[in-house]
Amino acid sequence: QVQLVESGGGLVQPGGSLRLSCAASGFLFSIYSMRWYRQAPGKERELVASITNAGATTNNADSVKGRFTISRDNAKKMVYLQMGSLKPEDTAGYYCGVRLVNGNDFWGQGTQVTVSS
Repeated sequence: QVQLVESGGGLVQPGGSLRLSCAASGFLFSIYSMRWYRQAPGKERELVASITNAGATTNNADSVKGRFTISRDNAKKMVYLQMGSLKPEDTAGYYCGVRLVNGNDFWGQGTQVTVSS
């Protein structure tokens, strides 16, 4: 079955950096676009960044442009989110996701990022 397992979250000071990882299994990873989402308490889930199967990237959230970079390693079935210049408003649960060809969406269990001094 489809599994997405995020890791790399934690507590970081404002201005700091984190690298999130997502390990994928159970589907043909190399043919699908992948996405990173985030959700803060009391807010809707927000699409942060996406990457095509060939590696073309999009920062979908204006608030992260110039600070976050999505990447992938098809051989390892991994997708990453490098986050820099972190701000308190980046505090959220971060989830990787995939929409399969049948239209079903899958997310992992998420990894918590807390930006605080």
